[in-house]
Order: sequence, then C-alpha cells, then structure tokens
Amino acid sequence: MPTSAITIPVALLRQKDYDRAAVTSAVERLIMACGVDFARGERVLVKPNLVSKSNAGLCCTHPEVVRAVCVHLLDCGAKPFVADSPAFGSAGRVAEACGLAEAMRSLGLRVATLDRPTPLRLSDGGSIGLSRRALEADRIVSVARLKAHGQFRVTASTKNLFGAVCGCRKALAHVRLGDLSGRMERLMLDVRHALPPAIGLVDGIVAMHRGGPVHGEAFQLGLLGCSPDTLALDAALYSLLGLEPADVPLWAESLAQGLSSAAPQITNFVLEEPQAFDAKGFGVAASLSPMRFEPLRFVRGRMKSLLHRLG
Repeated sequence: MPTSAITIPVALLRQKDYDRAAVTSAVERLIMACGVDFARGERVLVKPNLVSKSNAGLCCTHPEVVRAVCVHLLDCGAKPFVADSPAFGSAGRVAEACGLAEAMRSLGLRVATLDRPTPLRLSDGGSIGLSRRALEADRIVSVARLKAHGQFRVTASTKNLFGAVCGCRKALAHVRLGDLSGRMERLMLDVRHALPPAIGLVDGIVAMHRGGPVHGEAFQLGLLGCSPDTLALDAALYSLLGLEPADVPLWAESLAQGLSSAAPQITNFVLEEPQAFDAKGFGVAASLSPMRFEPLRFVRGRMKSLLHRLG
C-alpha cells in the first residue's frame, strides 16, 4: 500500500479550445508544473495517437497539442522527433488526414513511422516487434487523446505507448492473444517497461466518447493533463470520469502487478483539482468487446493497408 510520503505530480488545466497561443502556453505550464526538464540535445520521441484516416479529426491527438509539446522541447534545446505506427498504413498518411503534418511543417519537423522492429521478449512468453526508433530515444512524451474504447473502456497515455509496436504486429497480437485473459493488458505493460522513460500528456479538450477508438462522438471536457508517469496521469483521468479499477482492464492489471503509480492515493494534483472538470455524460461501453480480432478482419486490414500504399 502506497504511503502518503510517496507522491507523483499530476497537472490538470482547463483549456476550452485549440487556440494555438493558449494551448502552447498551457502545455508549457503543465510540463513545468510537473517538474519535468529536458536537456539540450536530448532526443525525445513525441508520440501522438495516430489511429486512422477515418474520423482523423477526432480519433487522433489534436495537432495543436502535439505542436505545443514540440515547441516546448525546441525551446529547451532538445531534439524532438514525431512518430507513430498505425496498425495499418503509414503515420505520414494519417498525419496528413488529421492536420498534424501541416502543423509540424511550420516547425521544420515531419511525422515519421515507428519502424525497424526489434524483438521484445514478453513476460508471458513469446515476443513482439518493438520499434528500434522508439527504443533509441532518450525519453518519450506520450501525447494521447482521451477516448472511450470498445475493448479497454477508456484509453489515454499508457495505451498510446502500444503504438511503438511496429505496424500490423499490434493487430496480430490481438489475433494471437486476445482470447487469453489479461494477456493484452500485460503485453501493453511489457511495452511500457521496455521503452525509455515516458511522460504522459493527454488531450482532453475535446475527448471521444460513446464509441472509440475510431468511431465515437465528441465530448467537450476542456482538459489538458500531464504527469512524469503515464500510469499516474491515466489513473487520475479514469477517476475523474467516475470509473473504478475494475472498470478499466489496463488499470486493473497495473494494480495487480503492484505498479504503485497507478494507485490514485499517491497522486499530487499540482494545478487544478479533478472537481474543476465536468465529466457528467461521458459515455463508455457498458460491456466490452472481445480483445481478439478475427483472422478475416486482420487480413482485410492488411489488404486495405497495401491498397493505401499502392494508391
């Protein structure tokens, strides 16, 4: 049981829209409030949530939030690179669809795909291809959009790190492991453990609810959040939405593994308190969909990805 002497900062701020100047200022304030510093020359992977070209304006992290993180890193003299690995297709195509590519061009940056898979041995046996690009970073900023999710109920900055698994290997993991209770959650925590230290920064200005991870509805929460620990930030957000660990499989597995940063009792809210945000009406799935992807769905996804590349 965590003691009161151990605390992890979580910074929450109200932010009503995606005005560039306001978001840039808010992100800087969040990062500094959490006591996070970046060294000159430090190579930092900025990992947005690039899911799909379909409904890209809502299912992906908003470009202005990602841009604000990069601005702060550049101001610190760090070397940000922006990359993700959608399950099907390239990060660049999804980034063009959601407006992120254009936002990065204004900073002289581009959006890359997390590729060059290297085997990660999993705690339950087997392996999965994790991007060497991600592993070679000094640190990661996981910049996720807060979303309801049909399989995980709610996802935020920890689940976003699963994007460091290269391409269709994510979907293939659902095919192989989805029928085995708790395996997908343990896989995601294995990925988090293998990666360089990750800071969580979540875009909840307009969250997604009543669906997800791709096809849901907009929910105006008006929130930006940050923490040096992704599990701590996500636990704070789950609680803010009125959820318990039993409601969120990844949260429950984190606590079952004894990962103390997932325990809400050790959160230190350094800016706004959760009570400042109105999450009433945020809709999540009453019952979760199976973790397993059917093989036919996987094959269709691969064919669609190949067609996108040829087009």
